[in-house]
Amino acid sequence: MSHARKEYTDFEKLAPDVFAAVRALGQFAAKAGLDKQLLELVKLRASQINGCAFCVQYHILQGESLGVPADKLNLVVVWREAPQFTPRERAALAWTEALTTLPNGVSDEVYAQATTEFSEQELTYLTSAIASINVWNRFGAAYRWTPPPRRQRADAAAS
Repeated sequence: MSHARKEYTDFEKLAPDVFAAVRALGQFAAKAGLDKQLLELVKLRASQINGCAFCVQYHILQGESLGVPADKLNLVVVWREAPQFTPRERAALAWTEALTTLPNGVSDEVYAQATTEFSEQELTYLTSAIASINVWNRFGAAYRWTPPPRRQRADAAAS
């Protein structure tokens, strides 16, 4: 088992300006009106691709708190084979994978799918959210941030 080199809270203390900039970039898409559940699926998928345990757990917990169905959170890793995802979610996930891996840029097919489901402005904000999570993933994976614990619900703790 690997150990954390630094923690998420260390990043905020060591580079508060960078922390604030990355955080702000990640918040623009939701402020622009993109669906928060969709954004959590996108952030979860990028984090899976990038191998950031902290971000995977964080976005699972965020998704749960926003009411994303458990099936979607569990199956986002294989979204192409799972019927739970809408055409808009599929376009966003394909866009996420293309921008996260960038082996040969973004194909015309993925671009066409994205522009069918998202306006130019929405796609720009979606791209900013994907860029932001990729930055977070680089820090989280590099420093092996410890994944956040699941908070026990008060009613579950009492039983």
